[in-house]
Amino acid sequence: MRIPAYLIALAGPVLAACADGLPPLSNPPPFADAQISHDSEGHCYGRDVTPAVLETVTEHVMVQPAEVHTDGTVVAPAAYRTVTRQRIVRERREVLFESVCPDSMDAPFVASLQRALTVRGHFRGEIDGILDSRTTDAIRSYQRQQGLDSPLLDIRTARELGLVPLTSEELGI
Repeated sequence: MRIPAYLIALAGPVLAACADGLPPLSNPPPFADAQISHDSEGHCYGRDVTPAVLETVTEHVMVQPAEVHTDGTVVAPAAYRTVTRQRIVRERREVLFESVCPDSMDAPFVASLQRALTVRGHFRGEIDGILDSRTTDAIRSYQRQQGLDSPLLDIRTARELGLVPLTSEELGI
């Protein structure tokens, strides 16, 4: 059965419209789940989960060695089979850390954060006090240097940037 050309031409936009609701074909973000919880004393804690990274490995495994005569002629070549398996490159990781509470991150605080990250070369853009993806990307970029790959602002990072007071321990009191 042959499909008329005009039906094929009409099918393109219809299929494209159906695909709008599908998630994009891309790798998941490094931290698939970022959450903040509160304890009874009002401290906030960030929780980030990095998914495991898997790698597919294909190998040729010798099943039977080659059969070779004493004069060096090959009677039967070696036999191989292809084995495909997955291996974990990086384990799933859950990171818990004290973070700045969301209610503390008002527009003036975020603007100060943006200025501090700009000075350190991690934020580029208008200082607008909005906690948008550019700002969280800059937070992640800066914290990655300290070993924490998270869009949530770690309390130690906030102290280092001069955004929250140091503790008495940090002051040496």
